[in-house]
Amino acid sequence: MFGLFKKKTEKEKLEIEYKKLMKEAFELSKSNRSASDDKYAEADRILKKIESL
Repeated sequence: MFGLFKKKTEKEKLEIEYKKLMKEAFELSKSNRSASDDKYAEADRILKKIESL
């Protein structure tokens, strides 16, 4: 209840986006390898942003 109105930090938002992209990349790796590689590259860029924070 105390965290009900707490806003997410930029780092938390990026971590959620990173996890989402990694899951999508994994699912795409089963059918479309080039699209999967693109998702991994995008996730890598987000990971670098997280590390810089």
